[in-house]
Amino acid sequence: MNDRHLDRVERAGREAEERGVDALIVSPSPDLSYLTGYDPMPLPRPTLLVIRPHADLAMLVPELERPLAAASVEDRVRLVAWRDGSDPYAAAASLLDGAERIAVADRLWGVHLLGLQRELPDASFSAASDVLARLRAVKDPDELEALRRAARAADETFRRILEVAFEGRREDEVAGDLAELLVENGHTRAAFTIVAGGPNGASPHHEPGGRAIRPGDAVVMDFGGELAGYLSDTTRTVVVGEPPDGFEAAYAAVQEAQSAAVDAVRPGVVAQDLDRTARGILDAAGFGDRFIHRTGHGIGLELHEPPYIVRGDETVLEPGMTFSIEPGVYLDGRFGIRIEDIVAVTADGVERLNRSTRDLQVVT
Repeated sequence: MNDRHLDRVERAGREAEERGVDALIVSPSPDLSYLTGYDPMPLPRPTLLVIRPHADLAMLVPELERPLAAASVEDRVRLVAWRDGSDPYAAAASLLDGAERIAVADRLWGVHLLGLQRELPDASFSAASDVLARLRAVKDPDELEALRRAARAADETFRRILEVAFEGRREDEVAGDLAELLVENGHTRAAFTIVAGGPNGASPHHEPGGRAIRPGDAVVMDFGGELAGYLSDTTRTVVVGEPPDGFEAAYAAVQEAQSAAVDAVRPGVVAQDLDRTARGILDAAGFGDRFIHRTGHGIGLELHEPPYIVRGDETVLEPGMTFSIEPGVYLDGRFGIRIEDIVAVTADGVERLNRSTRDLQVVT
């Protein structure tokens, strides 16, 4: 646990106090890793970080995991251990004495929340995401650089996949190529690889399978990996030889919608307005009812995190926020199209972290 983690914990405590929250409880999750650098497995035995304004930082840990926790947080967190056979929730309650409003992390297991509620019947519980979401959404310079590196590695993966054969090969074979290229180009691991050919492209989260890619197929490829703890995520749609009827007009509309939404990114804009920008262009082109998902999602330690670029998200964009812009069109039984880049809000506009071509690529 370093000074950067301590600064994050202090900011989380201040934000909690401003919202009238007496204590934050954070379980093993990206939130815990972000705040402390400690990243234990989410096991049935509860590990609970307790942040209270104007109080020492404390963490409840299973006795058998105390050495791992101590090595990670050093002497900056007071560790309270509990042994198998004892009641961890009673031990946790001792760290929450006097707390009336408690915010718990989204990843806290339901059984742990029930145990805390049993021990603290007079306390009210709410979601800690109200406190932590904005904190994590604004990336610091080191986080932004990690995301840039991940995006560059994904861009190179796309450039390289254009060199392989598509026609006659199975979707899962091309997905395997993507996974290998993600690692070859710098990712620690491939996080996901969607390859959807022809009519399968109309399913945005299609699992690549045994269908052979055919001449005239549009192929949606959505892929990403982890690099230095941060994730990449990009989507490109290619076509095998001559495109199917109507494809080029739909592709042009998606390309225009994606470009317009990216160009609209700047500080002070409300997240849902970017969705409105992309959706308006696809509506005008006659594809509005075929754009069936949000325009984007935040990204960082998690693939999907706030802010969300969708109607109803009233987050005001700030420099350092990072998220995808990924409009799409999905025609059942025919094809799908999606173009996705990760962008960062800058002091006066936007930075595209993905730089690979968005022009339609024809593959063999």
